Amino acid sequence: MMGQCGITSSKTVLVFLNLIFWAAAGILCYVGAYVFITYDDYDHFFQDVYTLIPAVIIIAAGALLFLIGLIGCCATVRESHCGLTTFVVVLLLVFMTEVAVVVLGYIYRAKVEDEVNRSIIKVYDEYNGTNSNAQSRAIDYVQRQLQCCGIHNFSDWQHTHWYDKSKNNSVPISCCKTAGCTGSLSHPEDLYQEGCEALVVKKLQEIMMYVIWTALTFAAMQMLGMLCACVVLCRRSRAPTYELLINGGTQA
Repeated sequence: MMGQCGITSSKTVLVFLNLIFWAAAGILCYVGAYVFITYDDYDHFFQDVYTLIPAVIIIAAGALLFLIGLIGCCATVRESHCGLTTFVVVLLLVFMTEVAVVVLGYIYRAKVEDEVNRSIIKVYDEYNGTNSNAQSRAIDYVQRQLQCCGIHNFSDWQHTHWYDKSKNNSVPISCCKTAGCTGSLSHPEDLYQEGCEALVVKKLQEIMMYVIWTALTFAAMQMLGMLCACVVLCRRSRAPTYELLINGGTQA
């Protein structure tokens, strides 16, 4: 009786988890897509495309997780030994994939600062203030979005080619924090005071931590799913032996 109760409880948890896995599949794909979109906004400051590997893996894990939810629901309801075994194996593969995402996430998170430090000076040097220039669009976007100006502060603009050519003692309008600001260095109180380098690093590291915590959360859920599936499998494999013993005792 207790064994049957254990199976029923495990099956209930499994069905519930499979429903969560479907939702998790959508969340994982969303997180991966978010990383791709954000990388596109900051790609001039971070040239290493291998940073996108965790995002690619997490999207693949999301697709597999959707398949797992389908297999798991069918196998649990039917109590199919083959289906539950497949469910556990595929779930184990996704679990290992998410562990890889966590490891790669920590590796690339540590590399972010060095990558940004190497790239950001070059990007600012190539700024020309026109919308047709990719570097100019990237810098203006980042300065408005992160509310920053220059690499370390607004005075860094005085060492750029754009400043030398413009000769108007000003910084780009994207540095302005007040309405009516012209970017003039004569009114520094109208400009963002913080540099962009530290904020870009912080933003990219936050995105990587977002990926890491998402992968860790769903990896823990998958461990619970594997445990419940194993309980059902073990109980079911013992059930025929138990029934034989009962029948043998009745006949005696």
